[in-house]
Amino acid sequence: MSLPAALEGKLRLPLIGAPMFIVSNPALVIAQCQAGIVGSFPALNARPQEVLAEWIREIKDTLAAYANEHPDEPVAPFAVNQIAHHSNKRLLADMETCVKHEVPIIITSLRPPAEIVRAVHDYGGLVFHDVINLRHARKAIEQGVDGVIAVCAGAGGHAGTLSPFALVKEIRREYDGAVILSGSMTSGADVLAAQAMGADLAYIGTRFIATEEANAQPAYKEMIVVSKSADIAYSSLFSGVHGSYLKGSIANAGLDPDNLPEGDKAAMDFDKHDKAEAKAWRDIWSAGQGVGNIDEILPARELILRMTDEYDATRKRLGMG
Repeated sequence: MSLPAALEGKLRLPLIGAPMFIVSNPALVIAQCQAGIVGSFPALNARPQEVLAEWIREIKDTLAAYANEHPDEPVAPFAVNQIAHHSNKRLLADMETCVKHEVPIIITSLRPPAEIVRAVHDYGGLVFHDVINLRHARKAIEQGVDGVIAVCAGAGGHAGTLSPFALVKEIRREYDGAVILSGSMTSGADVLAAQAMGADLAYIGTRFIATEEANAQPAYKEMIVVSKSADIAYSSLFSGVHGSYLKGSIANAGLDPDNLPEGDKAAMDFDKHDKAEAKAWRDIWSAGQGVGNIDEILPARELILRMTDEYDATRKRLGMG
């Protein structure tokens, strides 16, 4: 396995808090990083575009002060997610902001990000790229990414359909860089299981929706807590790309979650994120199949410390020290 050197000694738990539209904000990212996992947010969450620089400065300044005050604690770096798609009219401006402020990690989605990799590597940053199959992974690897995020069956948001036992092993057979696993994980034991499969890091989003810091409506958080895996719909209707959503939120919008038409991938438009397209994330709520294992809303730090205890207890139970 290959954990990037920039992360060594910086993590309490080998985990990235996945970037979530609308939900991820500076408060959540700061809490995650202070607790020793990588926190992240989509650049498009910072609106208008000028707010992105403010968010980055706030996160960097707060983490630097915390690290100075707590020299014995691991303080993780943060990441910004960029949607590398032609409809994302903010991409160039957002990347210029990230390069100017030397964001430690950039997480890219959709198109293989050759020019982003070059720009980030110029200042010593890392680039991780979302993939849902081996073909996509190969394209990202060709562009020189530092890590591949295997978004497997059951993940929230724009999820794939492959089992992690299949996709992680296929990627690992061809790639010795960092592999990050996404899909239905909610506990420290799950993080260890991801490593056992060959991943370097786990990638968890849905569990952090049910935290005090998350920018999610109270009804959204409560629906996460009461839902089970059978309450997740997998549909392309809302963004043009298949994703996982809470059936309850689909029903609340007046639609039948079990009889949804296919979406039009050609109509996918991230430039409408804060206009009509925002409805897909504000009113139709994303979540992964791991919701059935989420029982309460916690502060992010408390959740991460609990997950760390679960991780350590599982290692001990398996005779790993």
